[in-house]
Amino acid sequence: MFIENKKIRPLFIFASFLLIPITVILCLGIGRYSLSPLQIVRSFSDALFGGGGDVMARTVIFKVRLPRILLALAAGAGLACAGAAFQGLFSNPLATPDTLGVASGASFGAALAMMFHWNLIGIQALALCFGLFSCFLTYRISRIKGKSSVVMIILSGMVVSSLFQALVSIVKYMADPEDELPSITYWLMGSMSAVTYKSLAFGLPFIFAGLAAIWALKWRLNILSLNEDEAKSMGMNITLIRLLIIGASSLITASVISMCGQIGWVGLLIPHISRMVLGSNNKTVVPLSISLGAIFMAVIDTFARSASSAEIPISILTAIIGAPVFISLLRKTGGVWA
Repeated sequence: MFIENKKIRPLFIFASFLLIPITVILCLGIGRYSLSPLQIVRSFSDALFGGGGDVMARTVIFKVRLPRILLALAAGAGLACAGAAFQGLFSNPLATPDTLGVASGASFGAALAMMFHWNLIGIQALALCFGLFSCFLTYRISRIKGKSSVVMIILSGMVVSSLFQALVSIVKYMADPEDELPSITYWLMGSMSAVTYKSLAFGLPFIFAGLAAIWALKWRLNILSLNEDEAKSMGMNITLIRLLIIGASSLITASVISMCGQIGWVGLLIPHISRMVLGSNNKTVVPLSISLGAIFMAVIDTFARSASSAEIPISILTAIIGAPVFISLLRKTGGVWA
């Protein structure tokens, strides 16, 4: 469904953002202890204005489901936005938030912290540090005689990603198979179950900072998709803008992975859907990717925690859903952006 009328596109984006609170209310009510929308609204009213109300409902909403949904919204919006930014920056429809090895670096940091039995904030901090370090390492490797090209950045990212994946394998090999290895393996498959308000307070500011930076620079992504000489002729500092977008995208990716493990397909699938609907203009693709990514992850996490008695790892669900949908998109578009 491609919207050709440019006047309708902003309304479509606005409507997609309006769907987020509706999705939140619906997701808050789904689970073993089901809640109606009226009960949810009353619980929020009681929490804000000090009413008595249903104590059990408030406990389920504010202590169990709301932190997960907030993380799911931020993770989905962040990964989709980072994916859209990388695809626009590198003019490559297969670029993902892990193009520069950030996900692998953050995974290594988290696995290392788990092996040493650090607490949740420690795991989060070390994952974030290694994620950003992997981005820095990729950029340094890509520089030749003081310059770095897009091709060198992508190739360096592949090398750094492989390096940190090998380091993760070493950590798993050295971990205690009865205690540490299961927790590392489960975390690497992605889960929102360990989230707390404290971990959200630590990680969300990094995601929001990255989102704000990409939002502010979204129109410049259109210029970066031109060849370097054309972009420079328009008076834009290519190196600085490229660094800002890479830094913001990497900050988002590292922060998301530090809180909930590796989650695939969101940064690849959602931007493609956005381009299929609104075309290739990043001024509209980035906002729509943010809203659709948030809704997608909130729905996926709700299904992961409520579909069976045992929670399903999120990366399994995103792959099961993402692969067929992506194949369908490829067959419809022929791999060509609108």
